[in-house]
Amino acid sequence: MKFSVFTASTPDWTPPEAAAQLAAQGWDGVEWRITDQDAADAPGFWAGNRATWPLTGLEERLTEIDAVTRGAGLAYSGIGGYARSFERTDVARLLTATAALGAGRVRVTMPLVKTGDYRDLFAGARKDLEWATAEAARLGVTVLVELHHETITASASAALRLIDGLDPAAVGVIHDLGNLIYEGYEDHRAAFQLLGPYLQHVHVKNVAWHPVATAADGSVAWKADWATLREGQADVGAYLRALREHGYDGWITLEDFSTAVPLPERTRDNLAYLRSLL
Repeated sequence: MKFSVFTASTPDWTPPEAAAQLAAQGWDGVEWRITDQDAADAPGFWAGNRATWPLTGLEERLTEIDAVTRGAGLAYSGIGGYARSFERTDVARLLTATAALGAGRVRVTMPLVKTGDYRDLFAGARKDLEWATAEAARLGVTVLVELHHETITASASAALRLIDGLDPAAVGVIHDLGNLIYEGYEDHRAAFQLLGPYLQHVHVKNVAWHPVATAADGSVAWKADWATLREGQADVGAYLRALREHGYDGWITLEDFSTAVPLPERTRDNLAYLRSLL
């Protein structure tokens, strides 16, 4: 297995700083966050993230992106795109950029369930993916659909239903350990077997649920929050062993959104921990 970091989780670093730090720590690759984001007074995961390349003007930055990445000796585990499946112009731009960079694969986000009737959202996303996978096949790259809470593909079963019958050379699934603690958990081995050739990428982070309030009748309200790899509810070691036993030998991409430990120490320790588990 190869290890990379998704730069949504490294907001304090500029791209050159992220590449230099990750390469020095021994990571194999990087998954760049590409999106037009809101500004922020202080860098954050979702706004003001310094390790993000903007979608606007992306085509003019490709040479710079490649120089930063390969100049540090890093490979691309993929591109962390935020274009929604129905935003075909932006999806096409990301597919073309992924091909130009030789990055192999790019995430396309699925509709949120709160934005409409699930059946309509699902049918629309299927049509969008049929178009996107045809474009991806033409360019020699792969569209990735992430298992993500609050979307139409929270589980492996839902993702398979969405992409079943499409060419697995042009579309695959990101199996995300942490997101499944929020929603969509299925036995990992069963999920890997179910996805078959569509299991093409893995994200690792961890999450824990905490009680936040107790009602007068004694009912407890719970809230999920990001946790370190060791302290969350997901058993990261068992997960990696299950992947290995299944025969998965691709990228493991870290996206640790916990903040108890400073970023350089956090990424360094996470790599050591992941390697120790294997």
